[in-house]
Amino acid sequence: MYGLLLLLHILAATIWTGGHIVLSLVVLPNVLKQRSPELLLSFESVYEKIGMPALIIQIITGVMLAHRLLPDVSQWFDLSNPVAHPIMLKLGLLALTAGFAINARFRVIPNLSPSNLNVMAWHIVSVTVISVLFVVVGVSFRTGWFY
Repeated sequence: MYGLLLLLHILAATIWTGGHIVLSLVVLPNVLKQRSPELLLSFESVYEKIGMPALIIQIITGVMLAHRLLPDVSQWFDLSNPVAHPIMLKLGLLALTAGFAINARFRVIPNLSPSNLNVMAWHIVSVTVISVLFVVVGVSFRTGWFY
């Protein structure tokens, strides 16, 4: 069961993180150069169909993997337990991701125009950096970087 959970978690992470890297490094520069919200919304509408399910799979499998490591959820927040450190980091990154997503969905995207594309660009770059940090922290479960 562990192998399957980890595989699903990593596959979902590749979709989520890879999609955001493509968005940040390939799509976004074009969007900003052309000042075209339409290009951005076009990519987002296609990517969202696989990106959001990937994020949901990551959340579910991440919780299951964390529970496997520390079955007592209260231990996830025990600073004296080194195994809890990457779990807390991942939960913090998830909270940041949720904050950016909620802000983008309800404040930025409904008013998206050529004049405020830079605000959306900051959201995109921030979520991309957070996505990469998710991967780094995930690798730390094997390397011990955050223990």
